Amino acid sequence: MKSIFEEYTAGFQLTGDTVRDTVTFLKHNGFLDTAEHSMRVAEETVRIAKMYQGNEEAAEAAGYLHDISVVIPNRERAPVAERLGLEVLDAERQFPLIIHQKISRYMAREIFNVDDEEILSAIECHTTLKKNASQTDKIVFTADKVEWDQPHKAPYLDEVKKGLAVSVDRAAFAYLDYMWQRRKQLRVVHPWLEEAHSELAGTVFLQRGRGNDCELSWKW
Repeated sequence: MKSIFEEYTAGFQLTGDTVRDTVTFLKHNGFLDTAEHSMRVAEETVRIAKMYQGNEEAAEAAGYLHDISVVIPNRERAPVAERLGLEVLDAERQFPLIIHQKISRYMAREIFNVDDEEILSAIECHTTLKKNASQTDKIVFTADKVEWDQPHKAPYLDEVKKGLAVSVDRAAFAYLDYMWQRRKQLRVVHPWLEEAHSELAGTVFLQRGRGNDCELSWKW
């Protein structure tokens, strides 16, 4: 294990039970709120996976593990990512909060011995999504947005839930488009988010007007 993680794993015993280990790890490092958020996200991933015949086990594992890098202070994330050999994009350097998704993937493999690419991929893009995203990627991304970790209601929540009644693609796009319409107000626009938005736009707008499909309340 990389020595960079030693201060976070000291006294932590891995049992092989992803659920138990994740919650224990976060609580061990003083992040009870994140542990509770992760449990809610994991529960939501299972609910969505059941709705759309997704991989419940992979989605749930990614839901538990997606925020484990919260233990690393925000100001240290870009330097840590570089030390781990991860690519650090300009947007991530300017707004290092975003790069936690890549570090969480690394920690899931390095600390929790996760080698399932389906799980690791969903962890890696749970904040921004990415182009060519798998169903599990989109399930975990959407669940994280539904169960966001702030005390007030997410401003995009109603649209995401409307989208979720139609498809996972529609739900994921609802959040992406909310952010895209407000891109000039954001500190950065992550290129993965931009690519995912562009890709899903074609899929979602082909579905519009079919049956009882819902309409997004904001426009391009």
